[in-house]
Amino acid sequence: MFGNKKKKQEIPPKKMGGSPKTAGLNSLVQQTNLEGTIQADSDFRVDGTIKGTLNCTAKVIIGPTGAVEGNIKCQNAVIEGRFSGDLRVAESLTVKESAQLSGDVYTATLTVQPGAAFNVVCKMTKGAAGTKTATTEKKKVLNA
Repeated sequence: MFGNKKKKQEIPPKKMGGSPKTAGLNSLVQQTNLEGTIQADSDFRVDGTIKGTLNCTAKVIIGPTGAVEGNIKCQNAVIEGRFSGDLRVAESLTVKESAQLSGDVYTATLTVQPGAAFNVVCKMTKGAAGTKTATTEKKKVLNA
């Protein structure tokens, strides 16, 4: 009874949203403006405004009220709001009917829903050149 030596089974905490590899969701809420560089290792949702660079090793979501002017590098992306700049998505990019995109887009897979304003130069490559999963050659430095 009190001396029970059975191992207790631990229950892992539930994940709140997020990708399987992430534990949470970062969020920039509506009517919030940010200028600069953001580095995120879990999903990032933008409902406010970003001017600058967003580097994310997970999914980026630009909500219907969200706007990003600058550069984004991420694993996956869903765009419902506005984006202008250089967008590099390693895996899957989904552009919703309310989205307005302009600039350069690099992605492995692309879905554009009818009604979206998709005014970009788009290059589709496996691993989306320049993103985390892209294959790059490393130069070896040999000491003589």
